[in-house]
Amino acid sequence: MPFSLSQSSAKRFLRLAIRCMFIFLLASSGLVLLLRFAPPLTSGLMIERRLQSLFADGEYQRRYQWVPLEQIAPAMGVAVVAAEDQLFADHAGFDWNAIEKAVIYNQKHKKTRGASTISQQTAKNLFLWSGRNWFRKGMETYFTVLIETLWSKERILEVYLNIVELGDGVFGVEAAAQYYFKKPAARLSANEAALLAAVLPNPHIYQANKPSGYVRGRQRWILLNMGRLGGKQYLDTLGE
Repeated sequence: MPFSLSQSSAKRFLRLAIRCMFIFLLASSGLVLLLRFAPPLTSGLMIERRLQSLFADGEYQRRYQWVPLEQIAPAMGVAVVAAEDQLFADHAGFDWNAIEKAVIYNQKHKKTRGASTISQQTAKNLFLWSGRNWFRKGMETYFTVLIETLWSKERILEVYLNIVELGDGVFGVEAAAQYYFKKPAARLSANEAALLAAVLPNPHIYQANKPSGYVRGRQRWILLNMGRLGGKQYLDTLGE
């Protein structure tokens, strides 16, 4: 009798797990499909920063204003690709060569190196939280596959540019352009776009309005790679 009860419980648990998995897959796919057309009201990272602010000194203010890709200077899109993911137009969400190099590097050094693409960063920032554990990385992989399947490259870049963190409480290039340069994102110059992209390794340490020598060096490197990508004409290749 104990064996049959245990077997019965295991079957119920398995059915419940399958049902929960199905609901999660359906709900997550539906949410990603919805966000293919609708701008997100917030993001996982914005929520995380808000919760962190409850336990920190000082007043926290979130700056976030969604604008369509057509209202963002083309140089800004090219700048983040040049800075973060130069194979963005070609890969299906993952840069396997960069991942392999990062794994080899991290095995030999205490300071780890990431290899996240713009697609992965968009998935993480929009749907998830910070962290390096395997569960979170697995969820990041799942959502990356979803957005690469259900969204166009232009949509991925559009969402990334609108939710990327560019300072304390500053999310998206429209908010950053207004905050740092007192102008809309549509009027950003190539130099300003490259400067914003230059702080992306850590926008809490590096500041676009007070650029260090390191940030200026990255800005020059990004401008060089923007030219190598083809400048604003690069964005036309995303629809091919």
